[in-house]
Amino acid sequence: MNKSVNTLLFLMMILFFSCRQDQGIIMTVNGPIQPDEMGITLTHEHVMVDWIGADSTGPHRWQGDTVINQVLPYLEEIRRMGCITFIDCTPSFLGKDVHLLKTLSDRSGLNILTTTGYYGAFQDKFIPRQALSETAEELARHWIDEWEVGIEDTGVRPGIIKIGVDRSDTLSEMHRKLVRAAAITHLATGLTIVSHTGPEKTIFQQIRILEEEGVSPAALVWTHAQEGTWQSQVEAAREGVWVSFDNVHNDTAAIKEYTGMIRNMKDNNLLHKVLLSHDAGWYDVKGLMGNRFRPYTAIFSYLLPALKQEGITEEEINQLMVENPKKAYTISIRTL
Repeated sequence: MNKSVNTLLFLMMILFFSCRQDQGIIMTVNGPIQPDEMGITLTHEHVMVDWIGADSTGPHRWQGDTVINQVLPYLEEIRRMGCITFIDCTPSFLGKDVHLLKTLSDRSGLNILTTTGYYGAFQDKFIPRQALSETAEELARHWIDEWEVGIEDTGVRPGIIKIGVDRSDTLSEMHRKLVRAAAITHLATGLTIVSHTGPEKTIFQQIRILEEEGVSPAALVWTHAQEGTWQSQVEAAREGVWVSFDNVHNDTAAIKEYTGMIRNMKDNNLLHKVLLSHDAGWYDVKGLMGNRFRPYTAIFSYLLPALKQEGITEEEINQLMVENPKKAYTISIRTL
């Protein structure tokens, strides 16, 4: 029996025996919750990031107590503002520490989700060396294993698949492989695929790869979609993609731009495909990017009031902050 057939049988086994009981839940670092327990959700944030690279990162690079002491007040702040769920989108080998996330979840009262997957942006600096030569099926095996038995030795299971691609006109072969591996993992787990993308040039290429694997575009979150054109945002959402406007901050011009994008999605009857977040934080290991911590509050303090002034109703805000995240991140295998 050849390797491809073995791989197919393995994935079919995973799909049949393990995935069905986990459909319809949200997976946090403290275990499953029901989608209605998510409440107000920030869908793309970071607790900590380590920019050193996959070959050098690890817990030896940071002190857990120091990280917790810096980050916890920011999490407590948004909990007081009504936030219930916080998705930490930090990928593997870029500062993800699920021990810290569990502690922060327990102490802040927030539901926190973590990731599986690899981040290919920045020319594959954050992909472990052995993964560069592995097939999509072999990559998927690692990620499915994290879903099945937990991340490292923690027992913590991921709540999303996080990948990243470079900002180029065409996906590299490595990044096509990442997308394909994410599709295989989705079919075996039902986890939503969150892809660091930015401008729209490669988002439609990613959609086509998912479709080749039989995965619906509704399984994909276009991260940093605010960097795409308004037309491409509409086109992607019409194909089923979740369009994530996720670098909200308190600059007046930026708030005006985000308000315009959201209004455009509403005018095209696509508000139900929009996600909002800050891509904020974060504890910067060794201060390689300046060690500036940005709070997770601009949506609550600036964007939502601006949206209300533009005629966005309370019901529509609830859709953006509660209903859309619930639908986007509920574990469900989404096929064509």
